[in-house]
Amino acid sequence: MNKQSKLSAGAKASYGLGAVGKDMVYMLSASYVLYYFQDILGVSAVAMGAILMAARVFDAFNDPIMGMIVAKTKTRFGKFRPWLLIGTITNAIILYMMFTAPPTLKGSGLVVYAAVTYILWGVTYTMMDIPYWSMIPAFTEGGKEREGLTTLARSCAGVGSAIITIVTVMSVSALGRMFGGEGITDREVERVGFSYFTLGVAVLFIAFTVICCLSVKEKSTVDMDSPSIGEMFKALIQNDQAMAVVVAIVIVNCSIYITSNLVIYFFKYDFGGTDWRGAYTLFSTFGGGMQILAMMLLYPFLRRFFTSIKIYYISMGMAIAGYISLLVLASTSMNNVYLLFIPGFFIFAANGMLSVITTVFLANTVDYGELKNGRRDESVIFSMQTFVVKLASGVSAFIAALSLQMLALSNDTAEAAEAVDYSLGVGAMQKMGLRMTMTIIPIAGLVFAIFWFSKKYILTDEKIEEIAAEIAEEKRKIA
Repeated sequence: MNKQSKLSAGAKASYGLGAVGKDMVYMLSASYVLYYFQDILGVSAVAMGAILMAARVFDAFNDPIMGMIVAKTKTRFGKFRPWLLIGTITNAIILYMMFTAPPTLKGSGLVVYAAVTYILWGVTYTMMDIPYWSMIPAFTEGGKEREGLTTLARSCAGVGSAIITIVTVMSVSALGRMFGGEGITDREVERVGFSYFTLGVAVLFIAFTVICCLSVKEKSTVDMDSPSIGEMFKALIQNDQAMAVVVAIVIVNCSIYITSNLVIYFFKYDFGGTDWRGAYTLFSTFGGGMQILAMMLLYPFLRRFFTSIKIYYISMGMAIAGYISLLVLASTSMNNVYLLFIPGFFIFAANGMLSVITTVFLANTVDYGELKNGRRDESVIFSMQTFVVKLASGVSAFIAALSLQMLALSNDTAEAAEAVDYSLGVGAMQKMGLRMTMTIIPIAGLVFAIFWFSKKYILTDEKIEEIAAEIAEEKRKIA
């Protein structure tokens, strides 16, 4: 691509399509692997929690390694697309294997199978994810084109996640009944359904990535920054504001991810009813929509009247209010899913705005670090964001799994025929324990994050303007 050429609409759409497939796969694993192995196949919740945490922590450390491998790759097809295609194909195969565990496996054999497939899934996902995002400079010329493509890809990724959130539970049930045969248990319906549903997602994932690779032509020579783990932590130690934001991201994400891991159990074993899948799907659809609208509309609207720091506190207050109202509503005898839209609005909208705000805060710490340390650590700081999000995901999955083990919540709690109301087999103390884990622990985490952030973060809008002016003055003197 020469310098004057513009990226075609078809190339942009194809790149966005790659993001749709990529995040469909990510959301399927992130949201349902614990449920599949623990609730459907009967793997110990503690074992699954340990596997999920260890795998995600390993995956977080694996990112910089994969980045260095991609950076050193040289082929006639470029350095990014070969890994993107290889990673996609292997990840799709592993994804299908992960959700198609052999029925004959039991006990320790099933635990080993879960551990091996999940770790391999994380490794192969990184193999594809790193080159996908890193290749943007290889076929754009910077400025508005690059910013626009990044925004498009992030939006398409949100669409992919939303699709899985909305269709998975109902599709799994329908496919399980279609291909599972007559007279099988509800657990078997879900086991078979997940296998066929995952196969469909894996095929779409490969197809979308192939379209992306064929439509996007990367330049032959593009440098790629790939910071090591050591560089990440060095940058954090030397940049107290980056440290403040990173710690806040970890705590906030841990708090929210605990709820996202447990919400399907809430609908199945607490909210209950024979149509719990429909209620869960409706709630998830509403929540996903609110999260996207908050990112695209609510945050820009509030930004016209408030600083980013004030919106951060508003968002945290909204999330806490949402969790309190969720606990209150869940503790009553209500069975109307639409009432849950009230806490859902506050929690999902807050999460959407926080995802935008924390990225803004990280960008501010780059300027601060340049003034303080004399260098810009953009690639290091933003690689750290991926690292800590994965770390938070692992920790929250472990906490959620531990709570399931303590509460003894699984399909064994209410084994019965299909269309059963699982909540009838769950005791009042178990239900209350689930509600408190979903709400009290996140509230405590968010309160701590507010306290931490208020004490540590100093980069107000005025301070950022001062820093920008000082940096400009230093550059002027050097020039």
